[in-house]
Amino acid sequence: MKTPFKNHLHLLFLFSVLLLILTNHPSEAEAETEVAAILSRFQQYLQINTAQPTPQYQQSTEFLISQAKLIGLEFQSIEFVPNKPLILLKWPGSDPTLPSILLNSHTDVVPVEQDKWVHHPFGAHLDSHGNIFARGSQDMKCVGMQYLEAIRRLKSSGFVPLRSVYLSFVPDEEIGGHDGAEKFADSDIFNSMNVGIVLDEGLASPGENYRTFYAERCPWWLVIKATGAPGHGAKLYDNSAMENLLKSIESVRRFRASQFDMVKAGLKAEGEVISVNMVFLKAGTPSPTGFVMNLQPSEAEAGFDIRVPPTADPESLERRIAEEWAPVSRNMTFQFKQRGSIHDESGRPVLTKTDSSNPWWNLLEEAVRKANGKLGKPEIFPASTDARYFRQLGLPAIGFSPMANTPILLHDHNEFLNQDEYLKGIHIYESIIKAYASYTSNGSTKDEL
Repeated sequence: MKTPFKNHLHLLFLFSVLLLILTNHPSEAEAETEVAAILSRFQQYLQINTAQPTPQYQQSTEFLISQAKLIGLEFQSIEFVPNKPLILLKWPGSDPTLPSILLNSHTDVVPVEQDKWVHHPFGAHLDSHGNIFARGSQDMKCVGMQYLEAIRRLKSSGFVPLRSVYLSFVPDEEIGGHDGAEKFADSDIFNSMNVGIVLDEGLASPGENYRTFYAERCPWWLVIKATGAPGHGAKLYDNSAMENLLKSIESVRRFRASQFDMVKAGLKAEGEVISVNMVFLKAGTPSPTGFVMNLQPSEAEAGFDIRVPPTADPESLERRIAEEWAPVSRNMTFQFKQRGSIHDESGRPVLTKTDSSNPWWNLLEEAVRKANGKLGKPEIFPASTDARYFRQLGLPAIGFSPMANTPILLHDHNEFLNQDEYLKGIHIYESIIKAYASYTSNGSTKDEL
């Protein structure tokens, strides 16, 4: 027979166990409330119209700083260019001598054709299938909010980072990043942060494996101009401006086809070839009703968006442009509107290692696995992101947006992300940030490359 004292201890023990269960395993109602709050914060960010060319940066700044205050992060708004704020948040580490972690995302999004959307592009509509429709749902407001939600969870759990964790929300990525990430990477502020690893955006994956990117193709924006004598529209001329430009366009087309054929045959991935696409053609003599039809123009121009992978030979491509696409012998000239380097400050190809020599890569792989995710084969990003500005400094940067089983809809009509994939991504980032912020190597940034 139990004594009253023993009965009291027994009840106290049961109460303690029950309290422990309730603390670590929230009720279904509490879990639903938490999920609703997480999705609501995502929707609020998506509803801020930050589309180029007139992004509402003031509203996004106010929202992000309000979130930083709620989570308990240090924050500052920096303007390298007036009215283009870069929001920098900091979660201080216990050992500030160690290289820090930078989680980068951009606040701006591309324009929309609103009449082509099923739901308002800035309404953040959640449909019956759990899909959240909004411009930026994939590119890349999802990632910025997933960073914040992951850190919110880690802080709530009592985790204390060894390394400092920075979050940067940069402007103008969609128009080249020159007034955002480029100036940030070149600033004293960035230099003082002692960054050891950068995470930036990736792409959605239609399959079950998450996609990762260790490099990207560099943009070369080329304009070719042809000149020639004007003449009657009925006369056949040698070396007219239009004739010479058409010869160049055909030469470019053949090169494009040769690169595309390797992709179609499965010999190379899209990011591993040089892509060339004509983006404008300008010629003709304007008239009140359109163009003069019986006059051959004396000038003609075409613009090409060329993307060059870090594995390419830029000198060979330059020779091709000068000798085949725009030869002086055909009265042709060319200029680059933009021409990035595929080599970093040390002359090495701008890419991040994805083998055992890079501890950050190993940590990422293990963290994703622990969170029940799967990584596909590392890729070269087919377009350009702000990560290139950090890689050009010699820093490792990995492109990663945890969106599996998701159609690739960046810049497309009806861009959406399913709520389940969004929530899984938060769990993935929680694992990654914890692994990165706990990494104990005392090596310098360069030693960790």
